[in-house]
Amino acid sequence: MSPFPQSHDYFPIGPLRGVFLLPTQQSGEKRRSSHRDDSEMRWISVCFRNREAWPGFELAAGDLQGQFVVIQHHSDLRVPKMIITIDGPAGSGKSTISRMLASRLGFRFLDTGAMYRAIALAVLQAGNNPNEEAANAAAAAVAELKFDGDSLFLNGRDVSQEIRAPRVSEAASLVAASPAVRDRMVELQRAVGDTGSLVTEGRDQGTVVFPLAECKFFLTASVTARANRRLLDLQERGISQSLEEVRQQIEERDQRDEQRELAPMKPAADAIIVETSLLTIEQVLEQMLEQIRRRKAESGTDT
Repeated sequence: MSPFPQSHDYFPIGPLRGVFLLPTQQSGEKRRSSHRDDSEMRWISVCFRNREAWPGFELAAGDLQGQFVVIQHHSDLRVPKMIITIDGPAGSGKSTISRMLASRLGFRFLDTGAMYRAIALAVLQAGNNPNEEAANAAAAAVAELKFDGDSLFLNGRDVSQEIRAPRVSEAASLVAASPAVRDRMVELQRAVGDTGSLVTEGRDQGTVVFPLAECKFFLTASVTARANRRLLDLQERGISQSLEEVRQQIEERDQRDEQRELAPMKPAADAIIVETSLLTIEQVLEQMLEQIRRRKAESGTDT
């Protein structure tokens, strides 16, 4: 005999919407049930043993041979999300580490530097000067940016390789100082953050874009280490530059990023500083994962 009232088909449990307790004795029946939350009536057709009859649900706990199971509806489940920001200068390793961290955690990855590079590319392709605010604002206003895996599309065209050219890198630093461009990029980046757990990297993610992020990192390294890393990256992509040229570009970029009036590059007050000069990628990743575990433990969420 089921311990649950027979007048109900399922029961919301816990503080989260979309989590329901179902008596198993109804397992062979197809029932139409309703659940009202704060603002809507949702009708759900459930057939306990036939998953196809309850799309959007997954088994969360329980035993079909027991008295109950817990099911979750993807569109309603309020899982505590976490936003992890990783800021730092060029060559500090933040892009590589961010991708690996997002993959390890199962979070979405957002490459904000690529977004600024895409706007810089649009400005250059239009024959405009990236020092001109009007040109930068116009490019940002009409640009349609879309990520598809590791590829970035600008106005429907894959520009993933083009945005890594040295001239685009230089222009991106200038474009990033534009108030209109930053306003547009911050808007787009926060919209991504609204969709769920996220690892996002850039130069102002922890200070401006996501100031309330649950976990913030600032990666840094010596200029020599960063120049060597960047040179290797350029060589792998068939771009020829000398170490001295790369070093000079990094120093100039650092100066612009740190001294610009709008959203200068700096660690957030509560950011964890990670010096990566003498560490392997895996060592940096493990340090960061340990810090994330601590934050999750402190907040009471699962590791």
